[in-house]
Amino acid sequence: MNKQPRRHFSEPEKVAILKRHLIDKVPVSDLCDELHIYPNQFYDWLKKFFENGHHAFANGRSSRQAKAVEDAKDREIEQLKAKLTRKNEVMAELMEAHAELKKSLGET
Repeated sequence: MNKQPRRHFSEPEKVAILKRHLIDKVPVSDLCDELHIYPNQFYDWLKKFFENGHHAFANGRSSRQAKAVEDAKDREIEQLKAKLTRKNEVMAELMEAHAELKKSLGET
C-alpha cells in the first residue's frame, strides 16, 4: 500500500481554500479531489471559520477587554493575598497573647 505523508495546511491556506468554495463557487468535491482531503476535513475548517469569524470584526476590543478583566482579577488576587497575610499575622498575635495569658495564669 502506497501511503502518502499527511499534508498540513497553514491557516491562510485554509482560508484561501474556503474562499474558493464560498466566493468562487468551486464545489466541495472538486476542492477535496484537488487537495486530496476528505470532505469532513473541509467542513471542519468551515465550521471553525464561522465559529471564530467574529474575531475579524473585533478591532482589538476583545483583547483589550480581556486584558482589563485579567488585570482586575490580578488586582483582586493581590488584595485577597494581602488580606490573608494580615489575617494570619493577627491570628499569630492572638495565639501568642493567648499562650502568654495561659502561662501567666499557671495553665499549661
